[in-house]
Amino acid sequence: MEEALSGLRVLDISQSISGPYCTKLLANWGADVIKVEPPRRGDTARHSPPFAADQPDPEKSLLFRYLNANKKSITLNLESKRGLSIFKRLAAGADVVVENLRPGALAELGLGYKVLEKLNPALVLTSISYFGQSGRYRHYRGSDLVAQALGGLMHLSGLPDREPLKAPGQQAEYLSGLTAALATLTAIYFRDETGQGQWVDISAVEAMASILEGAVLSYSYNEATRQRSGARHPTLYPSAILPCEDGYIHVDSGGEIDTLSRFINEPRLLDPRFQENPRQHADEIEALLLPHLARRKAEELFHSAQEWRLPFAPVLTIAQLLDDPQFRERSFFATIEADAPRLGEHNEEVLIGQMGYTHRDLVRLREMGVI
Repeated sequence: MEEALSGLRVLDISQSISGPYCTKLLANWGADVIKVEPPRRGDTARHSPPFAADQPDPEKSLLFRYLNANKKSITLNLESKRGLSIFKRLAAGADVVVENLRPGALAELGLGYKVLEKLNPALVLTSISYFGQSGRYRHYRGSDLVAQALGGLMHLSGLPDREPLKAPGQQAEYLSGLTAALATLTAIYFRDETGQGQWVDISAVEAMASILEGAVLSYSYNEATRQRSGARHPTLYPSAILPCEDGYIHVDSGGEIDTLSRFINEPRLLDPRFQENPRQHADEIEALLLPHLARRKAEELFHSAQEWRLPFAPVLTIAQLLDDPQFRERSFFATIEADAPRLGEHNEEVLIGQMGYTHRDLVRLREMGVI
Protein backbone atom coordinates (compact mmCIF):
# COMPACT_ATOMS: atom_id res chain seq x y z
CA MET A 1 0.00 0.00 0.00
CA GLU A 2 1.31 3.43 -0.94
CA GLU A 3 1.91 5.61 2.13
CA ALA A 4 2.91 9.22 2.62
CA LEU A 5 6.65 8.50 2.83
CA SER A 6 6.80 5.41 0.64
CA GLY A 7 10.14 5.28 -1.20
CA LEU A 8 11.98 7.36 1.41
CA ARG A 9 15.06 5.54 2.72
CA VAL A 10 16.27 6.40 6.23
CA LEU A 11 19.43 5.19 7.96
CA ASP A 12 18.98 5.28 11.73
CA ILE A 13 22.22 5.15 13.71
CA SER A 14 20.65 6.65 16.82
CA GLN A 15 20.02 4.87 20.12
CA SER A 16 17.82 5.08 23.18
CA ILE A 17 14.73 7.33 22.70
CA SER A 18 15.03 10.64 20.85
CA GLY A 19 16.44 9.44 17.52
CA PRO A 20 14.51 6.15 17.44
CA TYR A 21 11.27 8.03 18.17
CA CYS A 22 12.01 10.34 15.24
CA THR A 23 12.53 7.39 12.91
CA LYS A 24 9.57 5.50 14.41
CA LEU A 25 7.34 8.32 13.20
CA LEU A 26 8.97 8.29 9.76
CA ALA A 27 8.54 4.50 9.57
CA ASN A 28 4.88 4.78 10.61
CA TRP A 29 4.36 7.24 7.75
CA GLY A 30 5.79 4.76 5.26
CA ALA A 31 9.55 5.37 5.16
CA ASP A 32 11.93 2.41 4.77
CA VAL A 33 14.00 2.72 7.96
CA ILE A 34 17.19 0.69 8.30
CA LYS A 35 18.38 0.67 11.89
CA VAL A 36 22.17 0.37 12.06
CA GLU A 37 23.18 -1.14 15.42
CA PRO A 38 26.52 -2.02 16.99
CA PRO A 39 27.28 -5.76 16.71
CA ARG A 40 26.48 -8.00 19.71
CA ARG A 41 25.01 -5.39 22.08
CA GLY A 42 22.81 -3.36 19.73
CA ASP A 43 20.80 -0.30 20.71
CA THR A 44 21.02 0.53 24.43
CA ALA A 45 17.20 0.50 24.54
CA ARG A 46 17.32 -3.28 24.00
CA HIS A 47 18.54 -3.57 27.59
CA SER A 48 15.97 -1.24 29.14
CA PRO A 49 13.05 -2.57 31.20
CA PRO A 50 10.23 -3.37 31.23
CA PHE A 51 10.65 -6.68 29.39
CA ALA A 52 7.93 -8.91 27.93
CA ALA A 53 6.91 -11.59 30.45
CA ASP A 54 9.32 -9.88 32.87
CA GLN A 55 12.22 -11.77 31.27
CA PRO A 56 15.31 -9.57 30.67
CA ASP A 57 16.32 -10.18 27.08
CA PRO A 58 17.62 -7.83 24.33
CA GLU A 59 14.77 -9.01 22.11
CA LYS A 60 12.05 -8.46 24.73
CA SER A 61 12.49 -4.84 25.82
CA LEU A 62 9.07 -3.21 25.49
CA LEU A 63 10.69 0.21 25.14
CA PHE A 64 12.76 -1.03 22.21
CA ARG A 65 9.76 -2.73 20.64
CA TYR A 66 7.68 0.42 20.91
CA LEU A 67 10.35 2.65 19.39
CA ASN A 68 11.53 0.35 16.61
CA ALA A 69 8.55 -1.46 15.12
CA ASN A 70 8.38 -1.35 11.31
CA LYS A 71 12.15 -0.95 10.98
CA LYS A 72 14.87 -3.23 9.64
CA SER A 73 17.97 -3.97 11.71
CA ILE A 74 21.50 -4.51 10.49
CA THR A 75 24.64 -4.67 12.60
CA LEU A 76 27.64 -2.59 11.64
CA ASN A 77 30.76 -1.56 13.53
CA LEU A 78 31.20 2.05 12.50
CA GLU A 79 34.58 2.19 14.26
CA SER A 80 36.04 -0.27 11.76
CA LYS A 81 37.26 0.68 8.28
CA ARG A 82 35.09 -1.94 6.59
CA GLY A 83 32.06 -0.93 8.61
CA LEU A 84 32.65 2.69 7.72
CA SER A 85 32.98 1.81 4.05
CA ILE A 86 29.72 -0.15 4.07
CA PHE A 87 27.88 2.67 5.81
CA LYS A 88 29.15 5.21 3.27
CA ARG A 89 27.79 3.05 0.47
CA LEU A 90 24.43 2.92 2.23
CA ALA A 91 24.44 6.68 2.83
CA ALA A 92 25.18 7.35 -0.83
CA GLY A 93 21.80 5.82 -1.69
CA ALA A 94 19.81 7.10 1.28
CA ASP A 95 17.55 10.11 1.71
CA VAL A 96 18.03 10.66 5.45
CA VAL A 97 20.52 9.77 8.19
CA VAL A 98 19.37 10.24 11.81
CA GLU A 99 21.86 10.24 14.69
CA ASN A 100 21.92 11.30 18.34
CA LEU A 101 25.59 10.86 19.23
CA ARG A 102 27.36 13.57 21.21
CA PRO A 103 28.20 16.59 19.07
CA GLY A 104 31.38 15.97 17.08
CA ALA A 105 31.29 12.17 17.47
CA LEU A 106 30.00 11.58 13.95
CA ALA A 107 32.82 13.66 12.47
CA GLU A 108 35.35 11.75 14.59
CA LEU A 109 34.11 8.55 12.98
CA GLY A 110 34.71 10.06 9.56
CA LEU A 111 31.00 10.55 8.89
CA GLY A 112 30.55 14.28 9.48
CA TYR A 113 28.16 16.28 7.33
CA LYS A 114 30.90 17.49 4.98
CA VAL A 115 31.83 13.88 4.21
CA LEU A 116 28.23 12.74 3.77
CA GLU A 117 27.39 15.77 1.65
CA LYS A 118 30.17 14.90 -0.80
CA LEU A 119 28.90 11.32 -1.00
CA ASN A 120 25.29 12.43 -1.46
CA PRO A 121 24.54 16.16 -1.92
CA ALA A 122 20.80 15.49 -1.56
CA LEU A 123 21.15 13.73 1.80
CA VAL A 124 19.44 15.12 4.91
CA LEU A 125 21.46 14.53 8.08
CA THR A 126 19.36 14.95 11.24
CA SER A 127 21.36 15.29 14.46
CA ILE A 128 19.67 15.29 17.87
CA SER A 129 21.56 16.28 21.00
CA TYR A 130 20.80 17.92 24.31
CA PHE A 131 22.35 21.31 23.58
CA GLY A 132 22.76 21.31 19.81
CA GLN A 133 25.84 21.24 17.60
CA SER A 134 26.96 24.77 18.51
CA GLY A 135 27.02 27.08 21.51
CA ARG A 136 29.08 27.04 24.69
CA TYR A 137 27.21 24.08 26.19
CA ARG A 138 27.40 21.78 23.14
CA HIS A 139 29.90 19.40 24.80
CA TYR A 140 28.16 19.34 28.21
CA ARG A 141 26.58 16.12 29.47
CA GLY A 142 22.80 16.12 29.27
CA SER A 143 19.73 14.07 30.18
CA ASP A 144 15.97 14.39 30.04
CA LEU A 145 16.06 16.00 33.49
CA VAL A 146 18.73 18.48 32.37
CA ALA A 147 16.66 19.43 29.31
CA GLN A 148 13.52 19.99 31.38
CA ALA A 149 15.45 22.16 33.83
CA LEU A 150 17.40 24.25 31.33
CA GLY A 151 14.46 24.34 28.90
CA GLY A 152 12.32 26.24 31.43
CA LEU A 153 9.52 23.68 31.82
CA MET A 154 10.55 22.66 35.30
CA HIS A 155 10.27 26.24 36.59
CA LEU A 156 6.57 26.16 35.65
CA SER A 157 5.81 22.68 37.04
CA GLY A 158 4.67 22.07 40.61
CA LEU A 159 3.02 23.96 43.45
CA PRO A 160 3.73 27.68 43.92
CA ASP A 161 5.17 27.22 47.42
CA ARG A 162 7.17 24.07 46.65
CA GLU A 163 10.23 23.09 44.63
CA PRO A 164 10.04 22.75 40.82
CA LEU A 165 9.01 19.35 39.45
CA LYS A 166 9.92 17.40 36.31
CA ALA A 167 7.17 16.21 34.01
CA PRO A 168 6.75 12.41 34.18
CA GLY A 169 8.52 10.11 31.76
CA GLN A 170 11.12 11.20 29.20
CA GLN A 171 9.29 14.21 27.79
CA ALA A 172 12.38 15.99 26.42
CA GLU A 173 13.49 12.83 24.61
CA TYR A 174 10.14 12.32 22.91
CA LEU A 175 9.59 16.00 22.15
CA SER A 176 13.02 16.36 20.55
CA GLY A 177 12.30 13.20 18.52
CA LEU A 178 8.98 14.64 17.34
CA THR A 179 10.63 17.97 16.54
CA ALA A 180 13.34 16.14 14.61
CA ALA A 181 10.79 14.21 12.55
CA LEU A 182 8.95 17.39 11.58
CA ALA A 183 12.19 19.23 10.77
CA THR A 184 13.37 16.27 8.70
CA LEU A 185 10.17 16.33 6.65
CA THR A 186 10.64 20.04 6.05
CA ALA A 187 14.20 19.41 4.88
CA ILE A 188 12.96 16.63 2.57
CA TYR A 189 10.37 18.99 1.10
CA PHE A 190 13.12 21.55 0.48
CA ARG A 191 15.33 18.83 -1.04
CA ASP A 192 12.55 17.75 -3.38
CA GLU A 193 12.15 21.35 -4.56
CA THR A 194 15.85 22.21 -4.90
CA GLY A 195 17.80 18.95 -4.98
CA GLN A 196 19.82 20.21 -2.01
CA GLY A 197 20.16 18.29 1.25
CA GLN A 198 21.05 19.89 4.57
CA TRP A 199 22.08 19.30 8.16
CA VAL A 200 19.19 19.46 10.62
CA ASP A 201 20.39 20.38 14.13
CA ILE A 202 17.89 19.58 16.94
CA SER A 203 18.47 20.53 20.59
CA ALA A 204 16.37 18.85 23.30
CA VAL A 205 16.74 21.92 25.52
CA GLU A 206 15.41 24.16 22.74
CA ALA A 207 12.57 21.73 22.06
CA MET A 208 11.48 22.09 25.69
CA ALA A 209 11.81 25.87 25.55
CA SER A 210 9.44 25.92 22.58
CA ILE A 211 6.39 24.67 24.56
CA LEU A 212 6.25 27.18 27.42
CA GLU A 213 2.92 28.62 26.24
CA GLY A 214 2.95 32.37 26.74
CA ALA A 215 5.58 32.44 29.49
CA VAL A 216 8.40 33.63 27.23
CA LEU A 217 6.16 36.11 25.42
CA SER A 218 4.83 37.56 28.70
CA TYR A 219 8.34 38.15 29.97
CA SER A 220 9.52 39.58 26.64
CA TYR A 221 6.73 42.16 26.52
CA ASN A 222 6.27 43.20 30.15
CA GLU A 223 8.86 41.23 32.19
CA ALA A 224 6.09 39.26 33.89
CA THR A 225 7.52 36.00 35.27
CA ARG A 226 5.00 33.19 35.35
CA GLN A 227 5.08 31.20 38.58
CA ARG A 228 4.20 27.60 39.32
CA SER A 229 0.45 27.16 39.66
CA GLY A 230 0.10 23.48 40.52
CA ALA A 231 -3.16 21.95 39.30
CA ARG A 232 -4.69 25.37 38.65
CA HIS A 233 -4.57 27.08 35.28
CA PRO A 234 -1.91 29.84 35.42
CA THR A 235 -4.21 32.59 34.12
CA LEU A 236 -7.82 31.38 33.72
CA TYR A 237 -10.03 30.50 36.65
CA PRO A 238 -11.97 28.49 37.69
CA SER A 239 -9.85 25.92 35.87
CA ALA A 240 -8.25 23.29 38.08
CA ILE A 241 -7.83 19.59 38.81
CA LEU A 242 -9.97 18.71 41.84
CA PRO A 243 -10.97 15.47 43.61
CA CYS A 244 -14.40 13.96 43.11
CA GLU A 245 -16.03 10.80 44.46
CA ASP A 246 -13.98 8.28 42.48
CA GLY A 247 -10.92 10.14 41.22
CA TYR A 248 -10.02 13.55 39.85
CA ILE A 249 -11.82 15.86 37.47
CA HIS A 250 -10.72 18.95 35.56
CA VAL A 251 -13.21 21.65 36.51
CA ASP A 252 -13.49 24.57 34.09
CA SER A 253 -16.05 27.35 33.92
CA GLY A 254 -15.18 28.14 30.32
CA GLY A 255 -14.99 31.78 31.40
CA GLU A 256 -18.61 31.68 32.64
CA ILE A 257 -18.65 31.29 36.40
CA ASP A 258 -22.40 31.98 36.47
CA THR A 259 -23.00 28.87 34.33
CA LEU A 260 -20.82 26.85 36.69
CA SER A 261 -22.84 28.19 39.61
CA ARG A 262 -26.09 26.97 38.05
CA PHE A 263 -24.60 23.63 37.01
CA ILE A 264 -23.63 22.62 40.55
CA ASN A 265 -26.43 24.64 42.16
CA GLU A 266 -24.09 26.78 44.20
CA PRO A 267 -25.36 30.41 44.24
CA ARG A 268 -22.49 31.55 46.46
CA LEU A 269 -20.23 31.39 43.39
CA LEU A 270 -22.06 34.50 42.15
CA ASP A 271 -20.28 36.62 44.75
CA PRO A 272 -19.18 39.80 42.87
CA ARG A 273 -15.61 39.30 44.13
CA PHE A 274 -15.43 35.99 42.27
CA GLN A 275 -16.77 37.57 39.11
CA GLU A 276 -14.22 40.39 39.13
CA ASN A 277 -11.07 38.42 39.96
CA PRO A 278 -11.72 34.70 40.41
CA ARG A 279 -8.02 33.73 40.32
CA GLN A 280 -7.38 35.86 43.41
CA HIS A 281 -10.07 33.98 45.32
CA ALA A 282 -9.22 30.45 44.14
CA ASP A 283 -9.09 28.97 47.66
CA GLU A 284 -12.57 30.27 48.50
CA ILE A 285 -14.03 29.10 45.19
CA GLU A 286 -12.58 25.61 45.55
CA ALA A 287 -13.92 25.38 49.11
CA LEU A 288 -17.40 25.86 47.61
CA LEU A 289 -16.80 23.41 44.76
CA LEU A 290 -15.30 20.50 46.69
CA PRO A 291 -18.42 19.37 48.64
CA HIS A 292 -20.43 19.18 45.40
CA LEU A 293 -17.71 17.28 43.56
CA ALA A 294 -17.23 14.82 46.43
CA ARG A 295 -20.78 13.48 45.90
CA ARG A 296 -20.42 12.86 42.15
CA LYS A 297 -18.40 10.48 39.98
CA ALA A 298 -15.95 11.74 37.38
CA GLU A 299 -17.68 10.11 34.39
CA GLU A 300 -21.09 11.56 35.27
CA LEU A 301 -19.62 15.01 35.94
CA PHE A 302 -17.80 14.93 32.61
CA HIS A 303 -20.85 14.21 30.47
CA SER A 304 -23.33 16.37 32.35
CA ALA A 305 -20.97 19.36 32.45
CA GLN A 306 -20.31 19.05 28.71
CA GLU A 307 -24.09 19.26 28.15
CA TRP A 308 -23.88 22.66 29.83
CA ARG A 309 -20.93 23.46 27.50
CA LEU A 310 -18.54 23.44 30.44
CA PRO A 311 -15.17 21.87 29.45
CA PHE A 312 -14.86 19.37 32.31
CA ALA A 313 -12.74 16.24 31.81
CA PRO A 314 -11.91 13.25 34.01
CA VAL A 315 -8.25 12.53 34.77
CA LEU A 316 -7.97 9.07 33.21
CA THR A 317 -5.74 6.29 34.45
CA ILE A 318 -3.81 4.37 31.79
CA ALA A 319 -6.32 1.50 32.01
CA GLN A 320 -9.21 3.94 31.54
CA LEU A 321 -7.37 5.62 28.67
CA LEU A 322 -7.03 2.35 26.77
CA ASP A 323 -10.73 1.62 27.25
CA ASP A 324 -12.03 5.11 26.51
CA PRO A 325 -14.75 5.02 23.81
CA GLN A 326 -13.47 8.14 22.01
CA PHE A 327 -10.05 6.56 21.49
CA ARG A 328 -11.64 3.24 20.50
CA GLU A 329 -14.04 4.79 18.00
CA ARG A 330 -11.17 6.62 16.31
CA SER A 331 -8.96 3.48 16.42
CA PHE A 332 -6.15 5.46 18.04
CA PHE A 333 -4.73 2.48 19.94
CA ALA A 334 -4.36 -0.11 17.21
CA THR A 335 -3.12 -3.67 17.46
CA ILE A 336 -0.31 -4.10 14.93
CA GLU A 337 1.37 -7.20 13.59
CA ALA A 338 4.71 -5.54 12.89
CA ASP A 339 7.24 -6.14 15.63
CA ALA A 340 10.61 -4.56 16.26
CA PRO A 341 13.45 -6.34 14.44
CA ARG A 342 15.80 -8.79 16.10
CA LEU A 343 19.39 -7.58 16.31
CA GLY A 344 20.88 -7.89 12.81
CA GLU A 345 17.74 -9.58 11.50
CA HIS A 346 18.04 -7.89 8.10
CA ASN A 347 21.79 -8.24 7.51
CA GLU A 348 21.24 -10.63 4.62
CA GLU A 349 18.34 -8.68 3.13
CA VAL A 350 20.29 -5.41 3.06
CA LEU A 351 23.92 -6.49 2.63
CA ILE A 352 23.30 -9.38 0.23
CA GLY A 353 19.98 -8.48 -1.36
CA GLN A 354 20.61 -4.75 -1.81
CA MET A 355 24.38 -4.30 -1.76
CA GLY A 356 25.60 -7.39 -3.54
CA TYR A 357 27.61 -9.09 -0.77
CA THR A 358 27.69 -12.90 -0.65
CA HIS A 359 26.99 -15.25 2.25
CA ARG A 360 30.71 -15.92 2.41
CA ASP A 361 31.33 -12.17 2.68
CA LEU A 362 28.95 -11.98 5.64
CA VAL A 363 30.73 -14.83 7.41
CA ARG A 364 34.03 -13.02 6.92
CA LEU A 365 32.57 -9.71 8.12
CA ARG A 366 31.26 -11.40 11.28
CA GLU A 367 34.63 -12.96 11.95
CA MET A 368 36.24 -9.52 11.58
CA GLY A 369 33.75 -7.94 14.01
CA VAL A 370 32.34 -5.68 11.30
CA ILE A 371 28.76 -6.93 11.61
